Amino acid sequence: MKTLIIANWKCNLLTAKSAEELFKLLNKGLRKIRKAEIVVCPSFIYLPKLSELLLRRKKTRIRLGAQNCFWEGKGSYTGEVSPIMLKNLGCKYIIVGHSERRKFLNETNQMINRKVQAILSFGLIPILCIGETKEDKEKGKISIVLRSQIENALKKVSKKEIGKIVFAYEPRWAIGTGKACSSDEACVARLLIQKIIAQKYSQPTAKKIQILYGGSVNSANVASFVKDAGFQGVLVGSASLDPNEFAKIVKEL
Repeated sequence: MKTLIIANWKCNLLTAKSAEELFKLLNKGLRKIRKAEIVVCPSFIYLPKLSELLLRRKKTRIRLGAQNCFWEGKGSYTGEVSPIMLKNLGCKYIIVGHSERRKFLNETNQMINRKVQAILSFGLIPILCIGETKEDKEKGKISIVLRSQIENALKKVSKKEIGKIVFAYEPRWAIGTGKACSSDEACVARLLIQKIIAQKYSQPTAKKIQILYGGSVNSANVASFVKDAGFQGVLVGSASLDPNEFAKIVKEL
């Protein structure tokens, strides 16, 4: 299993030119990387241009991902983007259930479950984000929250399909704060996620799933999450907007 590093650009880079320039710089800095799979998730409107750039660069280590999708393939759903559209643009991965969408857009576990099922049905890979709030942590509810998020998001997901899902543990209190979770805390959460999967499916299945850490990841702390806490990769936010810092993150692994 290759280390997976996801660059989530979020709602940044306000022009197509700036997105293209960053993409080229990232690609240049990652040319010699062989041991990791790199996924860039830009805003929807930049996907066509970046997909075109990827087709020109056959030796690139970068793959395309999307930050979200709708749960239907097509139809009268104004303002939505379907998994099929994203697949046709060359996307391999789709982020679902990100903490910011849960917080600002009130996405529920039920909505996230429908998206997971849709992504899988169209042959794409969901990056399922899960994690507790600061209040959850202070009240000792981390295990309750993670279990609820995981069990609800995986309803009607078969044992065969579970291996196609990438889990991203992102403590919501660490997102965009610059205060990452400690490696010990993150390790406990990773083991808890595996335990929940083992109870729902099986122990061998739980050992095979890929779990990433997300939340104020940078080049100074990334090794502690992958090498010390046992995660198989990271979901990188603001640091992915700095090509030099992102290259350092990748090279640390």
